[in-house]
Amino acid sequence: KVAIKGIERELICPACKELFTHPLILPCQHNVCHKCVKEILFAVEDSLADGGSESSNQSSPRIKICSSSMDRIDRISRTGTKRNSLTPRSSLFPCPGCQRDIDLGERGINGLFRNFTLETIVERYRQAARAAIAIMCDFCKPPPQESTKSCMDCSASYCNECFKIHHPWGTVKAQHEYVGPTTNFRPKILMCPEHEMERVNMYCEICRRPVCHLCKLGGCHANHRVTTMSTAYKTLKEKLSKDIDYLISKESQVKAHITQLDLLLKETECNSERAKAEASHSFEKLSHVLEEKKSAALRAIEASKNLRLEKLQMQAEEYQGLLENNGLVGYAQEVLKETDQSCFVQTAKQLHVRIQKATESLKSFRPAAETSFEDFVVDIAKQEEILADLSFHSNGLEIPEINEEKSRMYNKALISWECPGKTDSADIYVLEYHKLNREEESAPWQEIEVCSKSKVISDLDDDSSYAFRVRGYKGSICSPWSREVILRTPPAPVFSFLFDDKCGYNSERLLLNPRRTSVESRAGFPLLLGSERMQVGCYTTLDYIIGDTGIAKGKHFWAFHVEAYSYLVKVGVVASNKIQKLFHNTHDVTSPRNEQDSGHDSGSEDAFFDSSQPFTLVTLGMKKFFIPTTPAAPKDPASRILPLPSCLGICLDCEEGKLGFYDAGGMKCLYECEVDCSGVMYPAFALMGGAAVHLEQAVTAKYGEYHDDI
Repeated sequence: KVAIKGIERELICPACKELFTHPLILPCQHNVCHKCVKEILFAVEDSLADGGSESSNQSSPRIKICSSSMDRIDRISRTGTKRNSLTPRSSLFPCPGCQRDIDLGERGINGLFRNFTLETIVERYRQAARAAIAIMCDFCKPPPQESTKSCMDCSASYCNECFKIHHPWGTVKAQHEYVGPTTNFRPKILMCPEHEMERVNMYCEICRRPVCHLCKLGGCHANHRVTTMSTAYKTLKEKLSKDIDYLISKESQVKAHITQLDLLLKETECNSERAKAEASHSFEKLSHVLEEKKSAALRAIEASKNLRLEKLQMQAEEYQGLLENNGLVGYAQEVLKETDQSCFVQTAKQLHVRIQKATESLKSFRPAAETSFEDFVVDIAKQEEILADLSFHSNGLEIPEINEEKSRMYNKALISWECPGKTDSADIYVLEYHKLNREEESAPWQEIEVCSKSKVISDLDDDSSYAFRVRGYKGSICSPWSREVILRTPPAPVFSFLFDDKCGYNSERLLLNPRRTSVESRAGFPLLLGSERMQVGCYTTLDYIIGDTGIAKGKHFWAFHVEAYSYLVKVGVVASNKIQKLFHNTHDVTSPRNEQDSGHDSGSEDAFFDSSQPFTLVTLGMKKFFIPTTPAAPKDPASRILPLPSCLGICLDCEEGKLGFYDAGGMKCLYECEVDCSGVMYPAFALMGGAAVHLEQAVTAKYGEYHDDI
């Protein structure tokens, strides 16, 4: 006999939460009912056929699948196949026991073994649970008698008389195996699911499952290490017995752990009640403060109302006296009836002053009190924001920090953050951002929930500054907000292009990468040959390359990186009608003068050279940015030399006819000039010696993490 009490949890299917019925052993060694396996696989295939998980949620009510399992079903359905009316064909199975996706192989559900041992134990449990319910004989005439034994070969139950009749002495049936009354009939021989006519007689140590000799000879277990069934039986039984004996010997330790866990359960219960009481007390304090503020505000409004009503009532009474035969006017009319001059003068003087005041007030009427209560409006915007952030703060949950080096603004905003430590990391992050507007200082924060440590944000306004902050959540506990980071968007929409490998491209001196996003000048043998032919001066031409897309109108921005080792690079724009001059310009040399030196250093030649160019370019090199020589430029040469930004941007405004050069990191304008935009404008670059330029790559959302931005 087996100890039935206390083993119920081992006999429950993780899918249907009921006792196992014909359990199958999965490759992960978990057991699931045969019917449950089929229904889950059908749910996977229904999800594939319907293009979503709605049909999966409407599967058999017998299966209780959690939301995480449904997510795995949706993921598996992308690689599944069409549903067969009888047998599911999907090879991936979301195991409800270990929450992993299990590969069932080519045969799928047909390649799984039935766990007869577990079936037997479940049947014993059922018999113990329904001991009062007898199993009746299958062959008795009505009324049937209670069975006394069951034949495993006939898969039927018999009373003593019927068993003798159907298993006569001296026949083959007399040799059948019989057991006590049961409803669980299993085959005497375990057959191979791969080769249905072969019985299993070996055990694969790699796959940990019984196999037949055909599986070993030419099947999927041909190169696996196998052992005989008797050896595997003996080894596994010894191991299991040894482990059981060890657990039994540690019974006192197990009981001690159970006692400790019981104490932890009680302690958790007490601590949770204490936390509830503290939280309730905190909110009651807030409620008390609000009630006091509410009462004070209402008292102030009531007092102001009474004072204003009193003033208005007095004013109304004064004006009531101005009516005929009433109040002041009536009194004055009676005074006019006085005939004694001395008495009249004595009374009329003071009365005349009052009449004059009433007349003046009548001409310039003003209410004695304001009816508006605008001064008593309570501004709770900040308090609402603070209360919205009210949550459980934990010192153990570290504050995330926005990484400004990895974060960048281009066609979209890429915000990346990290946590200083690795312990107690958050399960989810909340990223908030808002536009910094001088007119509206308290712009509302926009909130995004993120499961990773980066996020791509679209639809931001051009030429605007945004503040970003992030906090982590782990359950109901959240970290404080990170330090706010301010980033600025480009001054215009981002213009996308590649380097043109056809128009004027010099493949001997310039090297393009396969994607045409990077160009590098080759300071090699061809350059030495060109210099060797020049006997006078140092006149080496620049190698030009342009973008493959032009700009006809609007305002556009693009950015690029110049390698720090670059000796000389020129960047800017060129008009379509001047491209030929760009690639065949004899004045385009490294020396500032093409003609013979005039003999003085007035700089007039430099100014003439810059103004005579058929295109607009600025010079970069040796980690410096050189502001061109113009009348508006500083006269001091040192003030015209700036450090070269790590990323340089160019903004072309065709409507305004302006070209700006920016530090793309902070979107700060370094230099701006006028440009003739009468034709189609192309981005232009010139390199000499060892130099390289890399176009800034557009920010794209990663699939699966930012699917809403794709």
